[in-house]
Amino acid sequence: MKNHEDSSTDPDRPRSVRSLALTSDRLGLTAKLDLAEINGTSAIPIEYRKGRPKRCGEVAEPVDEMMEQGRPLPGPEPWPTDRVQIGLQAILLEEAGYTVPEAYIYYAAERLKLRIPVDDALKREALAELEAAKRAAAGERPPPLVNDPKCPRCSLQPICLPDEINHQRLTTLTINSEKADEQLTPRKLWPPRDDGIHVVLQKEGVRVGVRGQSVRITDKDGGVVRDLPLANVESLAVLGGVQVSTQALAVFADHEVPVGFLTAAGRLVAMMDPMGPTSAAVRAAQVRTLDRPDKALELARAVTVAKIANQRTLLMRNHAALSSRVAADLQGSMKAAEHAITLDELRGHEGNAAAIYFRHFAGMFKESVKEIAARFESNGRKRRPPPDPVNAVLSFAYSMLTHECTAAARLASLEPTLGALHATRPGRPALALDLMEPFRPLIADSIAVSAFNRGELTEGHFLDTAAGCALTEAGRKGFFSAYGRRMSTEVTHPVFGYRLSYRRMLMLHARLVAAWLLGEVPTLAFLTTR
Repeated sequence: MKNHEDSSTDPDRPRSVRSLALTSDRLGLTAKLDLAEINGTSAIPIEYRKGRPKRCGEVAEPVDEMMEQGRPLPGPEPWPTDRVQIGLQAILLEEAGYTVPEAYIYYAAERLKLRIPVDDALKREALAELEAAKRAAAGERPPPLVNDPKCPRCSLQPICLPDEINHQRLTTLTINSEKADEQLTPRKLWPPRDDGIHVVLQKEGVRVGVRGQSVRITDKDGGVVRDLPLANVESLAVLGGVQVSTQALAVFADHEVPVGFLTAAGRLVAMMDPMGPTSAAVRAAQVRTLDRPDKALELARAVTVAKIANQRTLLMRNHAALSSRVAADLQGSMKAAEHAITLDELRGHEGNAAAIYFRHFAGMFKESVKEIAARFESNGRKRRPPPDPVNAVLSFAYSMLTHECTAAARLASLEPTLGALHATRPGRPALALDLMEPFRPLIADSIAVSAFNRGELTEGHFLDTAAGCALTEAGRKGFFSAYGRRMSTEVTHPVFGYRLSYRRMLMLHARLVAAWLLGEVPTLAFLTTR
């Protein structure tokens, strides 16, 4: 609770208490008040809204001190949800021992402050809605509204995904989508912004702290390397000997910023899991659903088919001498995976496709890097340890992608260790590995091909040691430049039709998996490109 009391020494002046947190065990309710004006045993809650009040044709008297003179606005009244919220706040204040004669809601768009009498009718209305909300929370989540104008500004929209879920849910009720109308075409509501900062720190001795509303990054001598606005930071990944202060971790947790801890080689070791978005309903549904062999196979089949399709597309785009036979073989593996009736059979088709894919992977490199390509061709795909530069980049990229998918799963309230295609083992983020399968060719493999072909990575960026081939510090810098650019690249979703960056696509797919686990959407559609 943050209290900012008026510094005035006037004993008769009410105290202004902001961000006042109140809890009632009897009601099972916690609320945080924007502002409470407290005068002795009397308290007046005040809520702030960015938008406008509801119009009903009545005339309300504006409060002069909160709006411009000469701007009477006809017929404003609080929205029903705002009345319920302020009513519950009044009840909590009364339980805390205060008398609450009235409350106010300030609508900033019209600079209008509306008075709400706190009477028995308001309290009954608020308590009735509270009980209805508890009943709804105890049962299944209701379906989202269809094409509702309130959705774009709703704070729960990224969790609800109304247009995407309705598109998947309602289209299945039509015959060949013939009855679908424009209401089913998803609007690009999410994300409302796409300028978030995703920080990756990998230089030895770097320290991360928080100063006010900024994330401060300093070098080993204490010099400031960079200040980042805290509000814009969406994720943090630290590799090797990077220090993050406990105060910074607490602030990141409060702002629901996932922090991944990786080895210097990029292997994900641990992740700080902010408790804010955790949903017991999603995780319980995940356990129940993936414990059923048919449902686990459905998820595993969806990610495998999408992965093989994207592998085939990447080869056809970049391999100048690819034979039609190879493309046909991958197409055959994809069709076989679609009809697999057991997980073991599906894994067999996935492994066969991977063998075909990596057998021809070196053909995607240009003549200028033929020596690097030749080393990979002679070794094939090997990861522990990677014996050549291409394998080193692939392993590093897969590790970073695992971190991204684990963070996306956490933010979607999923449990990353309980998967379908990948067997659940101690310390293994099986669901995150499932989620990343369709994105391996689109992100990690594409980074490896483009970084070498463009000369961003060369032989000089790698060291051959007894522990395998590894990126140098300059090599990691070149890798992260290519990685950041790829994650920010926008691509069109094949089902919904709008464009998102690859990083947002990961988050979208994680939330759609959660919706599928809850039974809100009947099918899974993963990103494929052409």
